[in-house]
Amino acid sequence: MVAAGAMYQPKYEGSDEYELVPFPMVSATIGRLTISPGGLDVDVLEANGFKVSVKGGFEMGGGRKEEDSKHLKGLGDIDAGAMVGTKVSYETGPVELYASVDKTIGGSEGLLGVVGANVSHHYNAFIFSAGASATFADENYMQTYFGVTALQSARSGLRQYEAGAGLKRYDIEASVTYMATENWLIRGQVGVGFLAGDAKGSPIVQKDVQPSGMLFVGYRF
Repeated sequence: MVAAGAMYQPKYEGSDEYELVPFPMVSATIGRLTISPGGLDVDVLEANGFKVSVKGGFEMGGGRKEEDSKHLKGLGDIDAGAMVGTKVSYETGPVELYASVDKTIGGSEGLLGVVGANVSHHYNAFIFSAGASATFADENYMQTYFGVTALQSARSGLRQYEAGAGLKRYDIEASVTYMATENWLIRGQVGVGFLAGDAKGSPIVQKDVQPSGMLFVGYRF
């Protein structure tokens, strides 16, 4: 599939400012291999609704630039890193349950875990989907994105803050896909994330409720 669209999202995780970001997308599935903008996924086991996959590529949405917001002045930049991980999922009818673990190489050098569920329903030319998930992070990730060191505090004016491991956020989302033809599709998606734990308490965070939206047009071969 090739697609193009735009995302409306916070300028950084915890921001109260938003931006519209255009994006192109190319994805393909060849046997057990899936190629997407984030990298490669390989299904290593699939039986009775269970699936285990491994993945590698780039940290999607990772990194942060000091210039993204005046509120980040003095905190320095965070580089995005490479990513390796694994995902276990179980499908029964329209419901999928899943858990994944991703390790960032470079950047935060952090570890992220996600557990969630998705449900979908087909009606004529429409596909309705909804999902909910919870994201956990280790201390490296939390301190990199939500902590404030003594030096950063002196440069930025924000209070010093230690961010520990634990629940980072939970999300809910819904989407509608319209199959205009056998090949052409239009998808709209909205979601909202709720920062939690030490992420929510960080002085870097200006707003702990993080809405987003996406709209794109795609062509499937």
